[in-house]
Parts: sequence; C-alpha cells; structure tokens
Amino acid sequence: MMPDRHLLLTPVDKEAPARVRRLRGLGIGDRPDAALDLFADRLAELTGAPYAMVNFIDENRQFFAGLHTPEGTRPGAGLAAAAGGLGRYLARDHGYCPHVVVRRKALVLEDVCDYPRFAGNPVVDEIGIRSYLGAPLIDRTGIVLGTVCVVDVEPRRWGRAGLDTIKMLAAELVEQIHRREDGGI
Repeated sequence: MMPDRHLLLTPVDKEAPARVRRLRGLGIGDRPDAALDLFADRLAELTGAPYAMVNFIDENRQFFAGLHTPEGTRPGAGLAAAAGGLGRYLARDHGYCPHVVVRRKALVLEDVCDYPRFAGNPVVDEIGIRSYLGAPLIDRTGIVLGTVCVVDVEPRRWGRAGLDTIKMLAAELVEQIHRREDGGI
C-alpha cells in the first residue's frame, strides 16, 4: 500500500507575493545579515540547539538570513553547505518553516519521526533533522515575514519552556525589525 502522499505536501502559501513585497520594502530576506546571524547565535544559546535560523520564505525557497551551526560556520550567500549539509538556502518543500508560516503559529516537533505528516520531509533523510521548534515572525502589517527556528539531529524534549522561549524570541525579533524600519537601528 502506498503511503498517504498528501500528508507530506508543503502547504499552499497565498501570502507569499505580499510577503516578498514586504521583505523587499524592509530590505531583508535576500542576503546574509550579521545582526540576524547574532540573533541566530542567541537562539541557539538560549535553546541549547545546535542549529538556529532566522528564515525568510518566498514563493520558491527559504533563505536563512540569520544562521547558527554547531561549529559556528557561516556559509556564503550561495548554496555552499555548512556542517550537516545546511546552507543559507533550502527549497520551499523542505523543512517545517513553511508550515509555521501558513499556520501562523508555533510548531513543536520533539521527534519528527513521531509525526507521519512531517517524518517524510526531505530534511530528515538529506540533513538528518530529528527535532524542530519554530515560531512565525508576524509583523505589524499582519504579514508573516518568516520564522525563527531551531533544529537538532537528535530527538529533543523542547517542552513548554522551549515553546515559550521561541515565541518570546520571535516577538523580540519582530520588534527589532520594526525599530530598524523606523530608523531606530
């Protein structure tokens, strides 16, 4: 019997064109950003995760404008791979952030293999991701700009504390983006 392939589909993202326009207006989401790399470092530190990202998503791909990897490497803007095969770009149908963007709420996957809908995602086999914790970046216009997320190659008990932390950090980053837009930083 064939597995239920519809469970693995990346959700339809009707907001993508508006998001791309908003990100362009903010001047973010299409190149590495040192401040967002530092934010990703902080995400990793506060959650104890080996990988952390500030992720912006367009119609076709995801871009990690902020990235933390275990060795602290920061791949270039191209498809250069970091430790574990994670570079700055990821196809839109890979990973879990597109689900967070469309759902407009945080997602906790302590062991992705426990969820048939998510276990078949290419990042499990290609990169070895086993756990995920992410929250949407919803700006003052109501558009979901992207996500902040952390992942691990081992199953992980994020718990309520992890969920609260990622949601708090998402809100904090949205405020930083607003200050940047307003000329504050």
